Amino acid sequence: MSLEGKRIFITGGSRGIGLAIALRAARDGAKVAIAAKTTEPHPTLPGTIYSSVEEINAAGGEGLAIQCDIRDENQIEAAIAQTVETFGGIDILINNASAINLTPTLSTPAKRFDLMFDVNVRGTFLTSQAALPHLRESAAAGRNPHILTLSPPLSMNPKWFKPHLAYTMAKYGMSMCVLGMAEEFKRDGIGVNALWPRTAIDTAALAMIPGVDTDYCRTPEILADSAHIILNRDAKTTSGNFFVDDELLASEGITDLEKYSVKPGTTDFLLDFFLD
Repeated sequence: MSLEGKRIFITGGSRGIGLAIALRAARDGAKVAIAAKTTEPHPTLPGTIYSSVEEINAAGGEGLAIQCDIRDENQIEAAIAQTVETFGGIDILINNASAINLTPTLSTPAKRFDLMFDVNVRGTFLTSQAALPHLRESAAAGRNPHILTLSPPLSMNPKWFKPHLAYTMAKYGMSMCVLGMAEEFKRDGIGVNALWPRTAIDTAALAMIPGVDTDYCRTPEILADSAHIILNRDAKTTSGNFFVDDELLASEGITDLEKYSVKPGTTDFLLDFFLD
């Protein structure tokens, strides 16, 4: 399996899961556009769009840094246009950018609610919308186009909504984009899928949540390897799926996941918010 020569657009890829996916593709020789807001080093968070591109180039890929706030449709359109102009098209869209606020209803300010819906739902929808004409061209050229969104399996069980209603609705909004677009663009040969982790993943965003011990997490590389599998499958027959990382890896015969443990030997991982 290889993503050599693939033209990839990733939202929010300056660190964490997005960057891990980018670097995995770069090792194959992919061309990767990193569309994110961070252009200057943050006091506590690692990475900028420029440092990400340096890592992509060092890994063997071709990186493109684009400052982009996906809450702004004009910036999205400009970022997609810049990627197409630089790479000659887009074969893969990774909807990775996401905002998180794990608060119950009475503790969720309007600005946090709006941020999650603007980034998670609106951003995913509008970025996919802007990329789709180019993904159709990719399909017509036989380049196996995919949209991969980092969002959970859908469920109407109230237990997923009770602890953090606004966040659940925002993440499920991303998943509904997967559900609808997979069916809408099936005839075009564009694979539209979701990917979600079984366990908590050691990212800068997670580390900011009080009380989380990242020793009981897995690394972003488990999602990078999982994404690599999905993006190499036939888009015409692989669409509308809500993949979970460990199940997907097992389907390829990969069951020893020790290398993804933050702390070697860990068996009692923190489970993700949306999976039993």
